[in-house]
Amino acid sequence: MTAGATDPAQECERLLVENRQLKRAVDAHALVDQAIGAVVVLGRIPPDEAWGVLRDVSQHTNTRLRVVAAHVLEFAQGGDLPQSELDEFRRALDRGRIGSRTDP
Repeated sequence: MTAGATDPAQECERLLVENRQLKRAVDAHALVDQAIGAVVVLGRIPPDEAWGVLRDVSQHTNTRLRVVAAHVLEFAQGGDLPQSELDEFRRALDRGRIGSRTDP
């Protein structure tokens, strides 16, 4: 082998690891996109605000965004949302509604 060349087995393993990471990222992105749609419907808000709600719930409950997204999708299908996330979800929706109000 020449200098700088990589071992084919090591390169194959590196590519397999990278492939798994990319697949997880794509799956997480799809999950978050679906949760944004659920929040749009549940909160009757535009998608950009729904993204903000998910982000706020994640940050204020110290829960990974993809986990919050999974919980929201379960909730949208009749399941339970952990109480801390439900409380923060309501607060985030209220913050959005207050921030979007305009004075006459």
